Amino acid sequence: MILALETSCDETAVALFDPARGLIGEWTHSQIALHARHGGVVPDLATREHLRHLAPLLDRARDTPGFSALTRVAVTHGPGLAGCLALGVAAAKALALALARQVPLTGVNHLRGHAFSPFIALHAEAPAEFSARLAELLPHLGLLVSGGNTLLFSLDAALRLRVLATTRDDAAGEALDKGAKLLGLGYPGGPLIEQHASLGRKDAFAFPRGLVARSELEFSFSGLKTSLRYQLEKMTPADIAVRTPDLCASYQQAVLDALVRKTSFALERGSYRSLGLSGGVANNLALRAALARAASAARVPLCAAAPQHTGDNAGMIAFAAWADPAVASRPLAELRIEPGLALA
Repeated sequence: MILALETSCDETAVALFDPARGLIGEWTHSQIALHARHGGVVPDLATREHLRHLAPLLDRARDTPGFSALTRVAVTHGPGLAGCLALGVAAAKALALALARQVPLTGVNHLRGHAFSPFIALHAEAPAEFSARLAELLPHLGLLVSGGNTLLFSLDAALRLRVLATTRDDAAGEALDKGAKLLGLGYPGGPLIEQHASLGRKDAFAFPRGLVARSELEFSFSGLKTSLRYQLEKMTPADIAVRTPDLCASYQQAVLDALVRKTSFALERGSYRSLGLSGGVANNLALRAALARAASAARVPLCAAAPQHTGDNAGMIAFAAWADPAVASRPLAELRIEPGLALA
């Protein structure tokens, strides 16, 4: 039984995972409403909210049947906001020490949690058959798309993770959030862009696609953001108000085209047996549909993380602590916060 804590940014989350049954409890406190008033995440406020809400969530986990059988504590230790991560790590250390058995403590990289999140549903369907069913999906190509990271990675037959490409500048989610801010839509930007895009024409504006060469797997979205700013400078406020759906649809399509094109290029280069989609932007329905078509064209199944496991959540941290062979139990003294992109 694994207890997991996730406090990397603006979601306070706790989960319990039983390898024989799957996730038996997930509890989350969202800070979106708080940070929306400020137009984005305020680190000090996020840390304060974790401090207020982590203990009540842990109390709910303690009341769950099976908690007494706990054998490990897992915690996100990077990347993320330093203060938020430090609070979660400190709480996890205290829990691991306070339990009568002094259970091992495992540090889980937040991005590795995302990388393995598409397989949570596969395990839930038949826990006893998970290893055999997972083996049929390897080697695996994954697209991780979030507010802070955009990358392609592979998992080989031994579940060794290799980063194939990242973004040279903005992440896809960051580009969507910044686009929404330029349009005056508010926070969080990605879902608001998607909402308006559903009412617009995706070919109304010719926004650029960065790094289009087939030989190049890396992403770039900074030019797209600049192009939107230049376009808005040519328009009056009244024009922008009327054309917001078209602007959102065209802007979102430029992001999605880049993601799908690079993923398709990567599929052509390897003998992959499955395609994965994870991260907060994975909730975008147009992206899911486009990648489903790309996977079908390549004759491989699409393994997309469930909506509740796309954003910051403790369920994926608990699952990765069990399923990812690279995530090993570490002595308490060795657990440190990992800043930046560190998947190894």
